Amino acid sequence: MPPLLPSLMTALALLFYFLISFNVGRMRVKHQIEAPATIRHPEFERAFRVQQNTLEQIVFFLPSLWLFTLTVSADWAAALGALWLVGRIIYAQSYYRDPTARHPGFLIGLAASLTLLTGAIIAIILALLRAAS
Repeated sequence: MPPLLPSLMTALALLFYFLISFNVGRMRVKHQIEAPATIRHPEFERAFRVQQNTLEQIVFFLPSLWLFTLTVSADWAAALGALWLVGRIIYAQSYYRDPTARHPGFLIGLAASLTLLTGAIIAIILALLRAAS
């Protein structure tokens, strides 16, 4: 059976990224900020930073999710993927209101990504050691 839950988490992460990217476009129109400008209004700048930071994090998250799925557990990968998504939502909502309040959401997402990557690395090393013996 294909890993449906990690696939769903991947789709939801990409949908979330699409929505916050769309929000950047909305803020450009609302505040009349033409591309390529990225400064001029604090509300736009917050939306832009949420989108950029999520892009930075999703590049780390998605490969970690799939390495963990393939080497440890699809169910646990999906659970950690859901935690990452919750963290990103908290991060975005906090940053939109007050950028200094972004840390809890950021740390939740980072912890999920680091757990996925660390778990996958450990599983890969253990599998290599078993194969070598």
